[in-house]
Amino acid sequence: MPSTDDANVRTHMPLAQRLAGFALRLLGWQCIDVPDRPQRAVLAVYPHTSNWDFPIGLLAATALGLGARWVGKDTLFRRPFGGLMRRLGGIPVNRGAPAGFVENIAAGIRRNERFILAIAPEGTRSLRPGWKSGFYRIARAAGVPVLVGTIDWSRHRIGLLASVDLSGDETADMAKIADSLAGCRGRRPELASPIRLI
Repeated sequence: MPSTDDANVRTHMPLAQRLAGFALRLLGWQCIDVPDRPQRAVLAVYPHTSNWDFPIGLLAATALGLGARWVGKDTLFRRPFGGLMRRLGGIPVNRGAPAGFVENIAAGIRRNERFILAIAPEGTRSLRPGWKSGFYRIARAAGVPVLVGTIDWSRHRIGLLASVDLSGDETADMAKIADSLAGCRGRRPELASPIRLI
């Protein structure tokens, strides 16, 4: 089977992917991916310390062709931008009434051949004692791996670092995730939460 060089691969990318990749390079970012990326996964993105993470993250998701859905607080989906947020892949969650959310999302992942759900497990741009467990519980309920993603401002790298198959041993699984994120720093590193479940 003939090998395919990077230039040939780029010419077969949709225009939106090529433009997003070009924009990231223009801004000085390197977009990274994992080999054999799973079609269904929960993507845990870390660290999340700045409002700039969202637009740069959308560019990277487009450049990588992730077609990712993402979870956001329901207030983001109010007028006038609610429709746009949904078209960009947003799924609103009411933090005050989360009952059934994990199983509903897990069922949606199981029903689809392709479904990447992106979550910032810190849940906020402020410093917290650790990560919310929702991403982990969704991945376990859906039977899919966790893709570890980063917006690493220290090295201007953005994208996917690892695919972790969860064992159910939270301590061991989080250690693997933490290892893959070693050295990654947010735009405001003092706001990055420790990599542990709370």
